[in-house]
Amino acid sequence: MSLHTLNIHLDFPYRVAFTHGVFRPENDALAGLMEQREGSRVLVLVEEGLERFYPSLPADIDRYFTERAGTPGYAGRRTVPGGEAAKTTFAAWETGLRHIVEAGIDRHSHIVAVGGGAFLDVAGFAAATAHRGIRLLRVPTTTLSQADSGVGVKNGINFMGQKNYLGTFAIPWATLNDFLFLHSQPLPLKRAGLAEVVKVAVVKDAVFFDWLEEHAGALAACKTDILEHAVERSALLHAEHIARGGDAFEMGSSRPLDFGHWAAHYMETMSGYTLGHAEAVSVGMCLDILYSVKKGWLPSRQAERIIAVLKVLKLPVFHPLLARRAKDGACEILKGLEAFREHLGGHLTVLMLTGIGKGMDVHEIDAALMEECIREMQVQAASAE
Repeated sequence: MSLHTLNIHLDFPYRVAFTHGVFRPENDALAGLMEQREGSRVLVLVEEGLERFYPSLPADIDRYFTERAGTPGYAGRRTVPGGEAAKTTFAAWETGLRHIVEAGIDRHSHIVAVGGGAFLDVAGFAAATAHRGIRLLRVPTTTLSQADSGVGVKNGINFMGQKNYLGTFAIPWATLNDFLFLHSQPLPLKRAGLAEVVKVAVVKDAVFFDWLEEHAGALAACKTDILEHAVERSALLHAEHIARGGDAFEMGSSRPLDFGHWAAHYMETMSGYTLGHAEAVSVGMCLDILYSVKKGWLPSRQAERIIAVLKVLKLPVFHPLLARRAKDGACEILKGLEAFREHLGGHLTVLMLTGIGKGMDVHEIDAALMEECIREMQVQAASAE
């Protein structure tokens, strides 16, 4: 046997921009991030139904690309279904692919995807699998997607009841967070995405958490400047971890940005995806926070501070799915640990907190203690009603 090992070193630019009015003709942010080559084009994929919240959006997009010089040839605007339901079949992904084929988009062209996190997963999967990868510019439109998933490097859809089972790692050409989208969302949707803001603060940045705690009331009211600062800081913390954390493509098993997600993902599946991701993450964090306290890793006072912020933000701290029993009497949510391990690969690795802004990976979970945490959360939720 003759074995030759060659090292391939790749350097990917990772662009995250923050702006107001990305589709205003005078705004240079989007045009400045697209390369013009002979024959290159740009196709805009928009989440179906988005115009209900932003009535002028279709006309704004068309005007931007038809009236503004310095952009690739405009291949038009097409809609693709969004929401978690769009990730449960191949239909939305195939719709995106058909739009790409029919528009004649090649590898030197661009796709601009405008919508929420689940839509961006679908559109990103289509862009990554067409021609083995087309340049994707994301324009996230929700608090959740601007603060977290929109600046990530993953895409995917669900398969056989498993969340994000099919997908790729594909660094977007750029992500453009247009804050004007934030302020047109319904208030509950604005607040929901703050779960990921709190998450990244408690695992990465104690100073940022202090700021969130100080401004929690204004943040719950979604005061413009406070919300924008929180989303921008969260997005940059997520992006910095991906770019500098040493494992952008998740070849290892450590997932600090998935704090609280082992339970969150399984609750979403248990609910048939009627439970939103942000709400599930909030509950999943509360469970792992209490577990961290009971193991003696996290001071109880720090846990109380985190839970208090979640409550001020009107985020859930318990859900009945946590306490649901399987037919054999077992605590059903604990099956999420094995599902999480399989998704990670290798040994089970779950982040637990040792302080605000600090955590550690654990590889074994005391199932009896986790059930005790769930019972305690259930009692607290009942007494708060």
